[in-house]
Amino acid sequence: MLSGYTRFGIGGPAEVYFETADEQSFMEALNIARSSGSGHVVIGGGTNLIVSDAGFPGIVLRFTASGIESEGVRVSVAAGAELQALVDHCIRLGLRGLETMTGIPGSVGAAVYGNAGAYGHSLNERISQVRFFDGSSIRMIGNAECEFHYRESIFKKRKDWIVFSVELSMDVASSAELRQTAGDIFKIRLEKYPATMRCAGSIFKNLILAELTPAVQQQVPERVIREGKVPSAYFLEQVGAKGIVNGDIRVADYHANLIYNAGQGTARQVCEIISDLKARVERQFGLTLEEEVQYVGFD
Repeated sequence: MLSGYTRFGIGGPAEVYFETADEQSFMEALNIARSSGSGHVVIGGGTNLIVSDAGFPGIVLRFTASGIESEGVRVSVAAGAELQALVDHCIRLGLRGLETMTGIPGSVGAAVYGNAGAYGHSLNERISQVRFFDGSSIRMIGNAECEFHYRESIFKKRKDWIVFSVELSMDVASSAELRQTAGDIFKIRLEKYPATMRCAGSIFKNLILAELTPAVQQQVPERVIREGKVPSAYFLEQVGAKGIVNGDIRVADYHANLIYNAGQGTARQVCEIISDLKARVERQFGLTLEEEVQYVGFD
C-alpha cells in the first residue's frame, strides 16, 4: 500500500513498487517502466503526495541513495537523503545556508523539485549544480538552468528528468549560532506541525503580492505580508476554512492552510476539502489557489 510512503498515511496499492540506492539499477528500472506501456511515477519521501484511494495502476519508482559529502564550503548530497539529515550535517560542520529549513520533512530530491524553503529562504539560494538522469544519460546543469522560482523548478516542468544528486555552496559560520537558529525555528514548526500529525504541511502555495490584482492587494493588511508574499492562510481564514471537517480529514482550527488526517481519512475526502477551499477563495477574491501537494493515481 502506498499509504506507507506518504505523510498523510493515505493511498491504495501500486501495481509494482521498486526502490534502489543504485543509480544504474534505477536507470534500468525507469527505462523498463517507460517502455512497458504501463503508467509510471517517481516519488521521493512522500511528504507532499496525495495518493488515490485506488492506488496507482502502474509502476512506482523511488531512488533512495542518501550519501552526504563535504569539502570546505562545498556539499554534495544524494537525492534520496532526508532534507533534515542535510540540514543537520551542515549545522554540525558550521556551514550556513540551510538552518531555516530545519523540520521540513522529505527528501533532498523532492526539495530540489519543489524548491523547498522557509522563513524567507529557499534551497535554490545554495544550489550550484544538479546532477540528473534525462532518460538517456546523466547530465549536470547549473543553478540558472534549473529555472528556480518560488516553489518551482525545471524539474516540475520536465518530469522525465530525475534528480540524482545536488552540489551546494555554503558559508562558514558558528555551529552554535546555527544550532540556536535551527532550534528556535524547530520549536515554532512543531507547534504548527506536530511530529505525529499526518499532514503534508501547507497545502497551498503563498501568493506573490505584486502578482495580485490591485483590488485584491487593497484588501490585504500590511501586517500579513511577508517577504513580498501573502500567505494563502490569510485568504483561507477570510472564507472560514479553519476547523472544516470531512470524515477524518480536517482543516486545523489554528492554521487555515493545514489539512490533516485525524484517523481513517481518505484521499477523496482530502480532495473534496481542497476543492471546497479553492472554490470559496475563488468566489470571494477571484483568486485561484495553487496546491503545493502533488497528486498520484488520479485521472
